This record gives sequence, C-alpha cells and structure tokens, in this order.
Amino acid sequence: MGARVGPAYAYGSFILSTVLAFVAALAVLIAVHEWGHYQMAVACRVKVLRFSLGFGRVLWSRRLGADGCEFAVCWIPLGGYVRMLDSREASVAPALLSRAFDQRPLWQRSAIVAAGPLANLILAVLLYAGAAIWGTQEPRALLASPPPGSLAHTAGVRAGDTVRAVQEASGEWAAIRSLADFHWHLTRAASQSQDLWVELSELSGSRTRQVKLELSTQSVSDLDAAWLRRIGFSAPFTEPVMGDIRPGGPAEAAGLRAGDRVLRVGPTVIADAAQLREIIRQSGAGGSPVALSWMIERQGQTLDVSVLPRLVKGPQGESMGRIDASVGAPAMQVWVRRDAAEALSYGLDRTREVAVLSVRMMVSMLTGLASLRNLSGPLTIADYAGQTAQKGVYAYLTFLALVSVSLGILNLLPLPMLDGGHLMYHLFEWLSGRPVPPVWLERFQRGGFVLLLMLMSVALFNDVARLLGLH
Repeated sequence: MGARVGPAYAYGSFILSTVLAFVAALAVLIAVHEWGHYQMAVACRVKVLRFSLGFGRVLWSRRLGADGCEFAVCWIPLGGYVRMLDSREASVAPALLSRAFDQRPLWQRSAIVAAGPLANLILAVLLYAGAAIWGTQEPRALLASPPPGSLAHTAGVRAGDTVRAVQEASGEWAAIRSLADFHWHLTRAASQSQDLWVELSELSGSRTRQVKLELSTQSVSDLDAAWLRRIGFSAPFTEPVMGDIRPGGPAEAAGLRAGDRVLRVGPTVIADAAQLREIIRQSGAGGSPVALSWMIERQGQTLDVSVLPRLVKGPQGESMGRIDASVGAPAMQVWVRRDAAEALSYGLDRTREVAVLSVRMMVSMLTGLASLRNLSGPLTIADYAGQTAQKGVYAYLTFLALVSVSLGILNLLPLPMLDGGHLMYHLFEWLSGRPVPPVWLERFQRGGFVLLLMLMSVALFNDVARLLGLH
C-alpha cells in the first residue's frame, strides 16, 4: 500500500529544503569571507590562532598547518571570525612578536581587513559566471499590454512588442536576451535617475522602432515587482487563455473552463492576458465588484458569459477584483547561456553593477529617498534561499552571488564592528601617525553595536511584515 503524500508533508519538505539551502548559503558565504582574512594574514606572516565558522560553543575543531591553527565549527551559524596573534589582547613571546597582527605594517593590517569583503566580491563574480555558463530558461522580452497611464503606455509600448536592445549610459546599444535582462536595465537606469532608450519590434517582427522611457521622472523608493507593474513592465506577453479554475470561485460560477480564450470584455478587445488581469483587478476599484460581460472562444464557438469578480484587498490596502482562476497561457521562453569568456565578463559586469546599485540604495535609504522596507534580514534571505533552491541551479547561484555582493558591501560600511570600521581606524592612524586611543575604540565599539542592533531590528521587522503580507 503506497504512502499518501499530503499538504503537511509537502510543506515540511519545503521547510527542510529552505533550512538546508539557507545553512548552505551561510556556510559558503561566511567561509569565503573568513578565508579571505585568513589567506591574507598568512601571506603577511601573521600567526592565525583560530579560524571559526559560527560563534559560541565549539562543535568540531582540528589543528592544521605548520602553525597549528585551530579550525573550528561553532553552534551559532550567523557569522565567523579569524583570531590572530595580537599583543593588545594577550602577552606575546618575544620570538613571536613580529608575527602579531598589531605589530605588522599598516598597509598589511589594512589588506588583511579588506581581504574578507574582497573575497565575497570575487566569489560573486565566479557565481554569476557559473550561473551564466549553466544557463537557464527565461521569459522572452515580449511585452504585455501596459496599464493605461503607465510609463510604458505613455511611451507607446503595445502588447506583443519585443525588446531588441537598450541604449546604455555610454551611448552604445546592448542586446536584450530575456525579460529578466530588460528588467535589470530598467532597474539600473531608474536607480541612476536616467532615461532609457529602447528598441522594439512588433509581434510580427515586420517593423522596429525606438521609444524613450522617462525613468528620471519616476519615484524609485521601492525598486520591486510592484514598481515594475506600476510603470507597465511587470509581466511577459501571454495569450488571454484561461488556466486552472479554482472550485467555488467567480470563474467557476460564470461557467468558465480551462482553455477558454477571452476575446472581449464589454466593448474592449482583449490583446493579451495582462490586459485582462488589469481589467479584472480594476473591477473592484470602486469598493464593490462590477459584473463583466465576456466574449470567449471555446472549441471554435463564440460564447457570452457574465463574470462577477469578488472583492479583495491589495498589498497597499486598495480594493481590487479577483476571479480565482489562472489567467494567461505560459509565457514564451528562451534559453540564455554564455561561454566561459563571455560568462566571466558578465560576472564582472554584474558584480560591479550590483555593488554600485547596493551602495546607491543604502545611500538612498539613509537620505530618505528610498524606503527602509528594502532592508532584508535572515528570514527573507532564508525564504529566498529556499525558493531559489527549488527553482534550480541557476536561480540558487544567482541568489548566492547577490547575497555575496551585499555581504561584501555591507562589511565595507564605515561602522565599528564591521571591516569598514576597522579600515576607518587605519585611515585615522595613517593620517595622524598614531592609532585610535583605546578609550575611543571602546566607545566606537559600543556605538557600532547599537547601530547594528537597530539595523537588525528594522530588517527583522521587515521580514516579519513580508511573511504576514503587511509589506
């Protein structure tokens, strides 16, 4: 008798895969970061006492190498550290004094501190390159009907337009491989308050034209899926065909079936699924659902049906309609893959662009131009780790690369307790000719701990809000 696999089992399996994917991501990113510190310390002839993954009680340890460095794994997997010989922390034998961290030249100490974030950035290059070599199926850059009044609609984008190329800041045109590629160029241009020229071809491919997207006029407080939908570029073009019909919903009550093609809603000719979804959504905008007269095609016959959507609340608390059915045929896919040389160049470019975008976003959050809701914590990262692991190798490698860049940039922030804070201490020492006084070091450490605690609290609040659907 076969075992019955129910929703509880599937949910438990997803939770397990999420935890494993999250732990694996943390282990890789932390190990690489600390390995950067360790290797630079060894290269500068500093004696390393312990290389630890995690904090707290030691679960496993072993001494390796000529110096007998202790490699350890501890039970709190939210970080790691490299402990080096340092005469400021304990007495050091005269024979080993030259190998103490604090006795090495300033440039070597700075190189050791910077090596951790640099290792994360190098890892991101390799991960992006690996993902590009592996390849993936992505939706074609085939655009859906933009909502009336959106940026895309104003620019003259129509259902079925294919994005061929975009003009970069250098003035050169870059070919667009997929919808995700186009979304990346949109986000980058918007984050830099730059307009974007786009070359489009019609669905038939018979004619091409260029349109200007005035992204410099758009608010960029949240560069997410909602922002893409607001400007008219959230979804790929799909045929207006009904998919799964959920039992007991408005679509079933109206007699709709999977495979029905929607031709009209009222007097409006339906060009694609995005247009139909927007009409359904707007049917509840007035606070009460409005019945819609649909003309559909089913097995060669034309039928008229009346559909009364039910009223729901959107992510921002707005009223919207829903029919409890999948709307739209599967999007057309394209295989995106690069050779080794192209992939390495892609990895370098993408890492640089993500790093610059991350810095700009951090500055925007500090200055109030971007919402603090963009700040994510471990729960969101764990959720994304599980989702990307389910989607396959490409998605998971890309996720790891993104987090690795973020970790590298975050650690370079000039905050005490982070690598960037220690680099600021070294800058002060270089400018003044003397190290930061111990009393000030203690004060900076306390202040840095409070700032980090505040950032972690905001990130955790955002995580919980996202999980509860409040963001």
